Amino acid sequence: MIVVEYLKAFITGGLICVIAQILIDRTKITPGRILVLFVTLGVIVSALGLYQPLVDFGGAGATVPLPGFGHALAQGVKKGVEEYGLLGIFTGGVSATAGGITAAIVFGYLAAVFFSPKSKK
Repeated sequence: MIVVEYLKAFITGGLICVIAQILIDRTKITPGRILVLFVTLGVIVSALGLYQPLVDFGGAGATVPLPGFGHALAQGVKKGVEEYGLLGIFTGGVSATAGGITAAIVFGYLAAVFFSPKSKK
């Protein structure tokens, strides 16, 4: 049933976001460092083979947040190494995440054009 899949994705993604919010509220870790921490943990947990079961359960709730980006990087490197050997270490992660990277650049640019951002003082 599709409603159950949506519910599992919502709960999975929500729990990842709750963890991030707790880190923001209860620690002195900056949001930028939390971002790097989540992507790095996604790579590590994926390399250990523990993230794929979460993806299988939570679907987009596990692949869309930052640890999912780390998971995509790790899987891309794994596939790149299988196909191209040592060169795949450098090309696999980028090719696996090219769509997400491109979207971030395009939408960031569009947001800057339409909303004229200002630096914080």
